[in-house]
Amino acid sequence: MDIIRMIQAMGSGTGIANFTPANIIMLSFGVLFIWFGIKKKYEPFLLVPLGIGCILVNIPGTGLDAPGGLLYFNYQGITHVIYPPLIFLGVGAMTDFGPLIANPSTILLGAAAHLGIFIALVGASILGFHINEACAIGIIGGADGPMAIYVATKLAPHLLGPIAVAAYSYMALLPLIQPPIMKLLVPLEERKIAMEKMKPVSRRAKIVFPVVMIFVVLILLPPIAPLISCLMLGNLIRECGVMERVSATIGGPFLDIITTFIAIAIGTTMSATNFANMETLKIVILGLIAFCTGSASGVLWARFMCWMSKGKINPLIGSAGIAAVPMAARVSHNVGLLYNKRNYLIMHAMGPNLAGVLGTAVAGGIMLTLLGVKL
Repeated sequence: MDIIRMIQAMGSGTGIANFTPANIIMLSFGVLFIWFGIKKKYEPFLLVPLGIGCILVNIPGTGLDAPGGLLYFNYQGITHVIYPPLIFLGVGAMTDFGPLIANPSTILLGAAAHLGIFIALVGASILGFHINEACAIGIIGGADGPMAIYVATKLAPHLLGPIAVAAYSYMALLPLIQPPIMKLLVPLEERKIAMEKMKPVSRRAKIVFPVVMIFVVLILLPPIAPLISCLMLGNLIRECGVMERVSATIGGPFLDIITTFIAIAIGTTMSATNFANMETLKIVILGLIAFCTGSASGVLWARFMCWMSKGKINPLIGSAGIAAVPMAARVSHNVGLLYNKRNYLIMHAMGPNLAGVLGTAVAGGIMLTLLGVKL
């Protein structure tokens, strides 16, 4: 009898005995993310650790996400808003703002592609979310994961999990989401347009730009100062020309490590308890609508600019107006190559892509300021 009781006790203490149907569903999502990352190569730096985090948190009995557990401490990087500014620091160190400086008109594409933010905001309000929650959900449409985490932490921390997962999942799946929209809205002849080589930008201009931006953001939109200041600091380290080793480290290994940590932390929010509800489903659907409408509005405005410039602008770069750097620009470039093998749109697409980063920051800063949120 003692042996039977010991076997029963051992069985009840395993994860198998405590599995629920919801756990199995979420584990399937974790495996699906890993499959997309490895097999389809859709931003594996995001999807693989995100999938691993989802799997770890949905295996009962490990205690990894309980207070004092390994995943619990990793998640503090999000709770205390440590990871998002560090991500921006790394992104700044690997980003060339030259395309935006050389062609300031692409700022309009960055602005147009943010229609999705306000569509999702209005939609969330209609579905009964509080204005703070609606703003946090709306920012998903900017396709800026760190900014989505930052705004959600300030306005709706109880929705941080689904908002972060929606933002990062759709960012990673841009190669799946955007091309059908681009092909639907851009005629074949316009997809083939080859844009002229961009004019060079001086080193002085590239050094002055991040310094000026720090002053502008600190003065006008202080609530988002931690993110944009780190972005511009990383960019200044890159462009100053005297910190090459630091720039290479921050924009390379350091950024990869922080991205892995933040993706795992986001994956750990995908527990069956947090996600098995209608509220999460609404957020995920609103996020997808925001991404699609933002991509579409950017493409349509780019078509208008193409008409105004008499065919000098390829409308495919309009979808890069959302803030997923450099994923959105890469998608524009790859779709362009399908129709013109000599059509290298990557640098042209980086202009609206970088404008999208700044646009999302401005949108988030305005929301935080209007709602009275302070640092």
